[in-house]
Amino acid sequence: MLRYVAKRLLLVFPVLLGVSVMVFLVMHLFSTDPAALMLGQHATAQQIEALRQELGLNDPLYVQYGHFLWGVLHGDLGRSLMTRTPVLEELVTRFPATFELALASVFIATIIGVTMGVISAVKQYSIFDYFSMIASLLGVSMPIFWLGLILIVVFSVNLHWLPVSGRIAVGMEPATITGSYLIDSLLTGNMPAFISSLKHLALPAIALASYSTAIIARMTRSTMLEVVRQDYIRTARAKGLAEKIVIIKHALRNALIPIVTVIGLQIGMLLSGAVLTETVFSWPGMGSLMVAGILASDYPLVQGGVLVIATMFVLVNLLVDLLYAYLDPRIHHS
Repeated sequence: MLRYVAKRLLLVFPVLLGVSVMVFLVMHLFSTDPAALMLGQHATAQQIEALRQELGLNDPLYVQYGHFLWGVLHGDLGRSLMTRTPVLEELVTRFPATFELALASVFIATIIGVTMGVISAVKQYSIFDYFSMIASLLGVSMPIFWLGLILIVVFSVNLHWLPVSGRIAVGMEPATITGSYLIDSLLTGNMPAFISSLKHLALPAIALASYSTAIIARMTRSTMLEVVRQDYIRTARAKGLAEKIVIIKHALRNALIPIVTVIGLQIGMLLSGAVLTETVFSWPGMGSLMVAGILASDYPLVQGGVLVIATMFVLVNLLVDLLYAYLDPRIHHS
């Protein structure tokens, strides 16, 4: 088992190195000159050149990448070109909001997706099966930003049920413990803050979870259809076990490995999809921060943000690999 974990850990470093190279080259080769953006349209060529020299933007790309990589190895992601504050500090400030949104979306997608998939497999070709597969097709097809705008128009503008944007009502922020407003409001017993943060979280979490819910539902259905036709399932039914026990204890558990794979991959998708969702709903997380950094050609901010998201994605996949070994011990022996 230790050898299995070590092999997976060794794969983390080349992946993150490749991600850092890609985002560095894309930002430096295809974005606007940040010095010109910082100084504005009335700046002279001499002023822009002086600022570029000060920021080290005139150095060769390999030198700039070397400085960036050296800083990363020492826990320093550089300073934002716009705010001049440490990138790591800004990301740490915004991370709880993104994590809270992604976690809520994973919860929604997993509960609804697995439930829809299991019921559709058990009641194949029923009205529920057709309805859930049509809903899954819509979920896969709809862009997150479009669905987010539709939800805002329907539930915020027309029905006035939920807030349009933001993370919590102004002045209701709970005392900071974990950075998650839902958790912090519960820990401090601040129920008005909990209700407000839950209302603000509902629409962006639903919009972000739509695609993942559809993927998980389709995968669960197809996997369960294969499992419920196995001989041991017929044997379990022949022994007189209740249908719920047959489906949940015998069928679902043996169908979990591909489902866990999809859920693990969707966590990475949710982190990347949060960039659009946070922009649409003005959610103060890392995604909206990175969008502002891209528009401002803030190299250190975007590079640091992408690297943090990539690290989280890789770590989630590592956890999924370890969960494989737990669900099926034969894997780490192969």
